[in-house]
Parts: sequence; structure tokens; C-alpha cells
Amino acid sequence: MASSPAPEPASALPRRRPELRQPTLSEIFPETAMDAAAPAFALAHLDPGDGPVLWVQDRLSARESGRPFPPGLGRCELLHLQVSRPIDVLWAMEQGLGCAGLGAVIGEVWGSAPALDFTATKRLALRSEAHGVPAWLIRRAAPPELSAARERWRLSSLPARAEPDDARAPGAPLWSAELFRARWRAPGRWVAGHDPESGELALGHAVGMDEAEALRVTA
Repeated sequence: MASSPAPEPASALPRRRPELRQPTLSEIFPETAMDAAAPAFALAHLDPGDGPVLWVQDRLSARESGRPFPPGLGRCELLHLQVSRPIDVLWAMEQGLGCAGLGAVIGEVWGSAPALDFTATKRLALRSEAHGVPAWLIRRAAPPELSAARERWRLSSLPARAEPDDARAPGAPLWSAELFRARWRAPGRWVAGHDPESGELALGHAVGMDEAEALRVTA
């Protein structure tokens, strides 16, 4: 695999938040199983004002990658549920997606799971779209098998941007975000991060695309 591109400076990130055409099911495959880029990227798509987030983990995900740390999630209100099996994650997500009071539902499943087939993901996508609740499924240590998810991403962490006021302090995070399958827009790969002024997610430097194509994809 080619090495990750050097992060662009903060000023290079456009103030453009990549919006899904409607709430639906999206999948994220971390390139390193325990990379925190995946949940950070999913949360960056959400508006805390939309309501609490139901976060469902199977036992192996919680053991290997850790539980969410609410004080580190900013203004996001979190409802955390740990279950034993991937099929339990699917059941809990489906129930949560029927609750219009939730801002989103995030599920984490470790490894390949027979229960996570095309039919199961189709049910999640349709339920998300019917009730207007975004669904994000994080697939750790798993290959991208057949799925009905409307967007499918590969995520990895990049070196953080430099902190302008203190070179020794950690800067804002950056991610390598590859959209390798999508229903409503063309695939592509970007250096993604939070816009330094608005704080919203921005797909910045487009890897392997010229400027006109990058604008068309994120519009």
C-alpha cells in the first residue's frame, strides 16, 4: 500500500462539511484495527443538537479497542451499550434506529461476522432512512465483505496539524479518509479534519484528484 500523503496545513482544509444525501447506513473499516480514527470520523459527521448517540459495542470491540470516554466527546450525549455478540449489536442498532429522539446510532463489531450479511445491513439502511436517524457501523479487523451500506470508508490516522500557539502541544487530528463505495457520490480519498474556524468536518486535500473533480465529489 502506498504511504499516506503528508497532511495539508490547516488553511488548506475547505470549509465544506461532507453531508450524506439523507440519514442512512455508513460503514467504516479502520486500516489498523484499534485506530481511534474510525469513531472520531463518525462523530465528526454528527450534530450534538440532534440528540443523544446510541453507541453499541460487542464484547471483543470493547475489550480490544476500549469503551468510549464521554468527557472526550465534547458536547455529544452518549448512551453506551455493550453486548456479547455481533448479532446482538445488529438487534440493538435496529431498535435504536426506530427511535426518532436519537441523534445517531453507532455500532462496533470485531472481525468477520456471519450475522453481518447483506440482508442484515439492508435492514439497517432501510430503517435508518425510514426514521431519519443516521447509522454508522465500525468494522474492526474485518474485510469489506458484501454489504448494503450506502457509504463505505477506510480510515487511518495521520500526524496531527501543528499547534500554532505551542509547537510541543498536540494539534488537531487529521485522518486519511477513503470513500471506496458510495451510492450518491463518486469515490475518492482525502486528508480529512475539523475546520479550524467552524469546527465542522472538512474533506481537505484530495489525493489523486484534481481540484475540479474534488469539488464535484464533495458538493
